Amino acid sequence: MNYTLHQLEVFLKIAELQSVTKASEALYLTQPAVSIQLKNFQDQFKIPLFEVVGRRIYITEFGEEVAQATQKIMDEVKAIDYKALSYQGELAGKLKIAIVSTAKYVMPYFISDFINQHRGIDLVMDVTNKASVIKALENNEVDFAMVSTIPKKLKINRIQLMPNELYMVGGKEYQHKGKYLSKSEFQKLPLIYREQGSATRLAMEKFIDSKKISTYKKMELTSNEALKQAVISGLGYSIMPLIGIKNALTIGDLQIIPVKGLPIVTNWNLIWLSSKNMSTIAKSLINYVKENKQVIIDKHFDWLNESE
Repeated sequence: MNYTLHQLEVFLKIAELQSVTKASEALYLTQPAVSIQLKNFQDQFKIPLFEVVGRRIYITEFGEEVAQATQKIMDEVKAIDYKALSYQGELAGKLKIAIVSTAKYVMPYFISDFINQHRGIDLVMDVTNKASVIKALENNEVDFAMVSTIPKKLKINRIQLMPNELYMVGGKEYQHKGKYLSKSEFQKLPLIYREQGSATRLAMEKFIDSKKISTYKKMELTSNEALKQAVISGLGYSIMPLIGIKNALTIGDLQIIPVKGLPIVTNWNLIWLSSKNMSTIAKSLINYVKENKQVIIDKHFDWLNESE
């Protein structure tokens, strides 16, 4: 047998995505090129690696075992690359970060230059809700997490990054009367919530409970983007982080509805377990963020001060 690393990479991606088309997109290759590599790889085995039923591709039991072995091979290849870069004095390895969904508007700006400066670092960033982020941190599955609410049950270290402000928002059709939204008017609004486990959901419920407002929940959605589009379309109203709705506010698709007690102000934090044995990469990121956070905030988030 004389299969290549490229063939292994292609087959592994097909096995992962169960699709030649999706694999070609993920690998930035044309579909014919991926199909040719798959055929050349299959030709070296007498046992089928996959079956095509209709337009779908199914990996056989043998194919699954080959995929598992291929993953180990590719991991070893990556380890060799890391070691070569390390011997050259460069940072090399994986950096794993879990962030709450709204933090996707923030975290990339704090790490982009750092990642670009160190080509040997492979970034794995999981975007999910607060409960899943904290679970990943607690289970030592990630190096860092980015949250707006500090978990009380974990001993963590943190770098406070910047404020996170949450406002009541509605679509452009809403017509507000008076300086602030009255309690009676608030109670008439159909509210859209984030899912259970979301920090935004928790902040919204805590605020409503503190004001003893009786409201009705129209729906709940599992992402900030979906919630934003629902409010824009006129399905309801919500309390949302300002950081994720800048463009919609600028073009007038959304509007801030003034409510006494808002905005809710928390802070974005980069956190990690106090007990974690930090890698050289992780330590370098901590130093980088500490030294550059104000420059990053001034460069990318000065508009937050203008909106106040």
